[in-house]
Amino acid sequence: MRTSGILLHISSLPSEHGIGTFGKEAYRFVDFLCKAGQTYWQILPIGITSYGDSPYQSFSTFAGNPYFIDPDLLCEAGYIEKKDYAKLDFGTDPEKADFGKLYQNRYKMLETAYENFKKKPAADYPRFCEENKEWLEGFALFMSLKNENGGASWQAWEKPLKKRESSAVAAARERLADKIDFWRVTQYFFFTQWFALKAYANKKGIKIIGDLPIYVSLDSADVWENPKDFELDQNLAPVNVAGCPPDDFSADGQRWGNPLYNWKKMQREGFSWWCRRAEAAAKFYDVLRIDHFRGFEAYWSIPAKDKTAKNGKWVKGPGYALFAALEKRLGELPIIAEDLGFLTDGVKKLLKKTGFPGMKVLEFAFDPKGDSEYLPHNIGKNSVAYIGTHDNEPALLWLEKMPEDTVEFAKSYMHLTKEEGLNWGFIRTLLACPADTAIMQMQDILALSKGARMNTPAVASGNWAWRMRGECINDWLAEIIYKKTALYRRLPEKKKEDK
Repeated sequence: MRTSGILLHISSLPSEHGIGTFGKEAYRFVDFLCKAGQTYWQILPIGITSYGDSPYQSFSTFAGNPYFIDPDLLCEAGYIEKKDYAKLDFGTDPEKADFGKLYQNRYKMLETAYENFKKKPAADYPRFCEENKEWLEGFALFMSLKNENGGASWQAWEKPLKKRESSAVAAARERLADKIDFWRVTQYFFFTQWFALKAYANKKGIKIIGDLPIYVSLDSADVWENPKDFELDQNLAPVNVAGCPPDDFSADGQRWGNPLYNWKKMQREGFSWWCRRAEAAAKFYDVLRIDHFRGFEAYWSIPAKDKTAKNGKWVKGPGYALFAALEKRLGELPIIAEDLGFLTDGVKKLLKKTGFPGMKVLEFAFDPKGDSEYLPHNIGKNSVAYIGTHDNEPALLWLEKMPEDTVEFAKSYMHLTKEEGLNWGFIRTLLACPADTAIMQMQDILALSKGARMNTPAVASGNWAWRMRGECINDWLAEIIYKKTALYRRLPEKKKEDK
């Protein structure tokens, strides 16, 4: 069945509170998607972000981002009053998140909500703690210790806590009991609001595509609690780290710095940690987009002491064995494989064996001298097609930045005209292509250019901040998208029946 959807991260939703949340604008966006005839809402990872504010670097692969907890919903639930947050400065720019102000002030509001929650806990709070204790207890302790240590990485903590000696951990649990409970409660707030929003979306026929990064952050509860699952030395420092090799875009390659997995140990244990991770993600989302799929076939291993990725090497990954283990434990999962970049025969064989749809990006297609696999006439049905992803420029900015011959080829191939709107020409081409699923970036629908890019890879600052203005969610725009979606036969079955 041909379907389509829109890519817009939670943080980019309109909001009066400095960043997108699970509040009224999120529900309004679900309604917009429904009116626009869409099947999917694709988002980026929603984990609690660490230094740099990247959703791909989180303090826990299981915990949610407290910034997305909506103040007004907390108020409706009786945990805070308007006056508790009305004067807090979360940032005032409707088109850009101010992560510095959010860090300074969001937790002040959550502390107030926590103090009120303690006086009259929700009836289902004990059940939440019990159902999530496998990760929640370690995460809550980790964050409490992190704050006690001034935000320092766990690798800089005193040795007994760094190595999780039982007496030190027990003493910390007693000493920080109230702080630990704060983190439990904020996760309760997050989970309650998120699953209410997801239930609303699903009831409206909208499925959530979530993003599962292949790697986790070194400074995370995941690595602190499970050091033997990663390539760490006796002092718990990384031996090798993740990244990608030098290419035409970067002579030094990219050194991401994430610790690499101890795949041999993981495989001996039936990939149990990965199964828990995938099981949690499958509850959060309806479809999983697995980031950097090629890393499961072979990954770029960089000596941790190196400053660049130049001296890395390819190392064989777990391959199909991991996905066989996931299917055995969890059943057949709906997965999208992020298979972008240079793909070897081994990666292609792994993708074919899994049966997962891969990704096709139009912005990678228009080499005037070649016949790229990303050109629409080469795209297969078992694919998810995009104009660009969160790592790419919006279409109009792409047209401004690319070489003249590339732009001319793209305009000729897609019959782009100013009368139609260059962005709408891209969208028309995307929706018309053979891929079973087409995902539009909201920035392209809104014809945005400079200032609307979500992320520039290998650039450390200024990313992830773009936000959409509230007036952009409207019935007029939804009707335009609906008609184009219907024209290229991508409406959900229910919408087809309604017509």
